[in-house]
Amino acid sequence: MPRTLNIIGGGKVGMTLGRLWAAGGSLAPIQICNRSPESARQAAAFIGAGAPVDTLDQMEPADVWMLAVPDDALPAVAAALAGAGTVSEGAVVFHCSGALSSEVLAPLARLGAACASVHPIRSFADPAQAAVAFDGTFCGIEGDARALALLEPAFTDIGGRCVAVDARHKTVYHAAAVFASNYLVTLLDVAQHAYQKAGVDPDHALRMLEPLVRGTVDNVFRAGTTQALTGPIARGDLGTAVRQYRAVKDWDEQYGNLYKQMAKLTADIARRRRSG
Repeated sequence: MPRTLNIIGGGKVGMTLGRLWAAGGSLAPIQICNRSPESARQAAAFIGAGAPVDTLDQMEPADVWMLAVPDDALPAVAAALAGAGTVSEGAVVFHCSGALSSEVLAPLARLGAACASVHPIRSFADPAQAAVAFDGTFCGIEGDARALALLEPAFTDIGGRCVAVDARHKTVYHAAAVFASNYLVTLLDVAQHAYQKAGVDPDHALRMLEPLVRGTVDNVFRAGTTQALTGPIARGDLGTAVRQYRAVKDWDEQYGNLYKQMAKLTADIARRRRSG
């Protein structure tokens, strides 16, 4: 029989996970509390289960509580939920933040709740699409062993692939996704501007980057970062790298400094490749 689930924060993540469990997982949504009564009703309609409630103190006890609220709101929500007195001893409480550890739920842990964090590593821009594509999603997990003993199979039931994370380095863990996603966009923006500086139309510049980027990404996931490295530094052609650095810095000092830092890190990868 599914365990009961209360959802606090019926946004994109909360709606996606709630719908997946309501469709046949090991957790059964019973109540949903969001920032406004209307958004809670919309979340309940999307999930297809659970009763919308207006405030935390209206929520009834549940086996599991999911806090799918923005990172900055987690401390206040955890404290307010603890103060509401509806989380029973032995209940499992978890949040979905990638940037904060389960320690942010300390007010609830002091009440005897088993607290954890489960961070699904995927975009939730479109909850309907995210629910369909969730199978195979990696989820970073950490926290109380009692909570993880329930949550890991619950996420596995809906297609999650759970990976243990060291809570002491949760912020660095989250930065990994920023490097791989957000900062990749930044690097490609710089590359596009460099092509434009050389007289290439912006649309053509983006199209010129596409096969290079897709090929590089494919090589990384096929052979690993060290073996995928190509270019002047990988070949030991430091003269070309120095000329490029000087040219880029003469054009734009900020981009030049970025090139220099990236060259140093790239040289480290090249050394690992040669020594391996």
